[in-house]
Amino acid sequence: MGRIRERDSARDDARELVMRLGWNAAAYQILNPGMRLWFAADGDAVAGFTSYRNTWVVAGAPVCTHDRLASVASELQHDAATRGCRLVYFGAGARLERLLGADGRHHLLRLGAQPSWDPRQWHDVVRHKATLRAQLNRARNKGVRPFEWGAATVAARLSELRAVLDEWLHRRGLPPLHFMTEPDTLYDLRDRRVFVAEQHGQVVAFLVATPIPARTGWLVEQWPRRSDAVNGTTHLLVDSAMRAFSASHAAFATLGLAPLSDRAGPIGEGEPVWIRMVLRWIAAHGKRFYNFRGLDAFKASLQPMEWEPVYAIVPAPRATRPMLVAVAAAFGGGNPAGFLARAAGHALRREVSGVRSPNEKSHG
Repeated sequence: MGRIRERDSARDDARELVMRLGWNAAAYQILNPGMRLWFAADGDAVAGFTSYRNTWVVAGAPVCTHDRLASVASELQHDAATRGCRLVYFGAGARLERLLGADGRHHLLRLGAQPSWDPRQWHDVVRHKATLRAQLNRARNKGVRPFEWGAATVAARLSELRAVLDEWLHRRGLPPLHFMTEPDTLYDLRDRRVFVAEQHGQVVAFLVATPIPARTGWLVEQWPRRSDAVNGTTHLLVDSAMRAFSASHAAFATLGLAPLSDRAGPIGEGEPVWIRMVLRWIAAHGKRFYNFRGLDAFKASLQPMEWEPVYAIVPAPRATRPMLVAVAAAFGGGNPAGFLARAAGHALRREVSGVRSPNEKSHG
């Protein structure tokens, strides 16, 4: 039987496996705060998860060699069942989706799409898209300059980055999310890369990139910006990061999940009516808390070379309400009802104070 380890040494051992074998875009995110770590009995595989009631919500897929994936997934499922729990995978990636989607015992629920690029071809993307060049030029003409900061510079100017992050979080329609959307990625930069946009010597935005080692790739994990950052600032940061990835011979880059995006196929197609209604309601009315369409449009404006579907994999013919509640609990950090209450209070305080959500303006 595998082991769940909670000590600091577990994170070090998990990091060693991730930096050697991490293929899924979310592989490094299992090291984020709040993740529980499960290790295979042989010590050659690890998975990160959170638990809610009797459901383990696994971030991405088990980190292991490709030829071990089937046996590791089976071992993980057995260990969860032994503890009276079931598994739900979120954002597992193509390898595990092909494996479990074909076994007749799992169902894939499409929840969005993930854009991806080959950074070595980024120059051609910019060259062929006039609107993207216009965004980049707009920021440059306003005096915005992108830089990559090393760990020493980040340490010396950490307060400036945190000020940008704090303002960005304060303006958002939701309280901070966790799990695979952890906002505090600056606490450990041993493997991450940080790109910063400065205007007249002031930090106005930054971007954090997380390694996907087995794909020679990078996940752009977050890109907070100040409210007064000019349009095109985030585009300029992504451009700087893509060129840096290309220079280091990276072959893959992604900006992660665009929730409820239908660019890789219709959301809710073939699902029960109640699931389709819930997803459509969130897409139509969720802007008060989170502008899904705005995020999708921003990622699309960067001209992805491919859109990959992102699924929740459930151990049943169809997703059930408790399974979806467990996924919501993973991102909200606990009981979804409590999170919704906090979100409503957060939105009310913002409206009273007259603070405008950054999702209502360009992501540039």
